[in-house]
Amino acid sequence: MPLDDLIEIQQLLARYAVSITQGDIDAVLAVFTANGTYSAFGDTYPLAEFPALIAAAPKGLFLTGTAVVDISGDVASGTQPLCFIDHATHDMRIGYYNDTYVRTAEGWRLRTRAMTFIRRSGAHDSGRPHAFERPAS
Repeated sequence: MPLDDLIEIQQLLARYAVSITQGDIDAVLAVFTANGTYSAFGDTYPLAEFPALIAAAPKGLFLTGTAVVDISGDVASGTQPLCFIDHATHDMRIGYYNDTYVRTAEGWRLRTRAMTFIRRSGAHDSGRPHAFERPAS
């Protein structure tokens, strides 16, 4: 596995975590491919819906760990642990992202990011479907 590719993907993931923590939606969107998706709450959201999803989410610190990444040419997949700490209450949510990446003309980008929450019971799930409601179209 080329070390340069691994470092670029790790920096991409760091930009995601820092940008979402700082509320920089444009920078968050820039780490995805144009057709990128985010999955949580029992559904998959296209990039166009991601700003509304972020706006509805609690604000705080997205503390991510080093991702395990498997690179195969111009595509890759990985898993990254996450601990989110709510800024107002300091309550935590823990889990991990399952990702796919693709090399583009602009460098590596997230193609898909799927959140799995780890519950106090030990269950691993994608979240409660009612946690985010899409705006009526």
